Amino acid sequence: MNREITQPRARSAQFAVQLSATRRGARLARLLATEQLRSWGLPLDDARQVIAELASNAVMHGYVPGRDFRILLTVTGDTLRIEVSDARGERLPRVLDQSEVYEAYESGRGLLLVETLATRWGVRHGPFPRKTVWAELSLTGS
Repeated sequence: MNREITQPRARSAQFAVQLSATRRGARLARLLATEQLRSWGLPLDDARQVIAELASNAVMHGYVPGRDFRILLTVTGDTLRIEVSDARGERLPRVLDQSEVYEAYESGRGLLLVETLATRWGVRHGPFPRKTVWAELSLTGS
């Protein structure tokens, strides 16, 4: 009797879209990315929140008139990488310290959420004048 041993398939997929650096563009980024994740059969909640925060930051803090922002989703194995690039490479994101969090009533807490939900996150410079803020989420739930 022969037994076939099957290995789990390596997942890999990619999705990219460039949008206007407006509130509408940030909302559209979240909607399009969420629909793409749904079509891949991936968990949505944490990824949707990270996408919303990074796209919103690109529009609010990375805005340059006439320039767009870009979102890239990459699945490799059990990791989802979310990248959002904007045109303000000189303006780096930072997580607020505890005293600033209490003072920030309406905004300023988004990267704390990203830091909590993501396995890891960071910033990559270039190509000039751009920067990319990225976050990686585990798809295994651990």
